[in-house]
Amino acid sequence: MMRYKEEKEAKKEAFRKYLESNGVLDSLTKVLVALYEQNDKPSSALEFIQQKLGGPSLSEYEKLQAELSDLQMKYNDLLSAHQETCKELEELKNSHSFTSTEEMTNGEAPKDGTQN
Repeated sequence: MMRYKEEKEAKKEAFRKYLESNGVLDSLTKVLVALYEQNDKPSSALEFIQQKLGGPSLSEYEKLQAELSDLQMKYNDLLSAHQETCKELEELKNSHSFTSTEEMTNGEAPKDGTQN
């Protein structure tokens, strides 16, 4: 039982060192101090912390989500139009190739006036 506690404490200490070495503890401490020093406490402490850590506010996030959705729809429309244009181009190439081959097999001279 004692060994389990020691392993658990060792894991906690390793995790604390990890957070400290990556600047997480320092950043969180600064944000919490800033929140503590606010005379007028924000209505959402979590949103305050997110903003201080560089994340978007809820309204900014919602705006970005709407913009992403709009851009995805535009992308889908453009992709569909592109695919249709590629299909039309391929059909034109095939019909032009077929016409040229047909002209040659019917014994017609090429349009540039040269003979076979």
